[in-house]
Amino acid sequence: MPLQRRLPKFGFSSRKSQAREDVRLVALEKLGVADVTLVSLKAAGLISKNAKYAKIFGEGPLTRAYTVTGVPVTKGARNSIETAGGRIGD
Repeated sequence: MPLQRRLPKFGFSSRKSQAREDVRLVALEKLGVADVTLVSLKAAGLISKNAKYAKIFGEGPLTRAYTVTGVPVTKGARNSIETAGGRIGD
């Protein structure tokens, strides 16, 4: 068997993925404030202090309205936030 087939495979891993964390939509209920930013997620302990990026994902009902600023959200999370009366900013 040739050498390239016997050696383990390896490849590219992005450094951005190491500094990014995901936040579930239901975890926003633990957040004490209605304004969701990267700083407020770090202060609440939902993401680590050294995270540079975060993304909110998931579906489901929310009990209160949130204003999300500076954090990207998925299509399902956007729908749930806007249904609860919240809004997504830049």
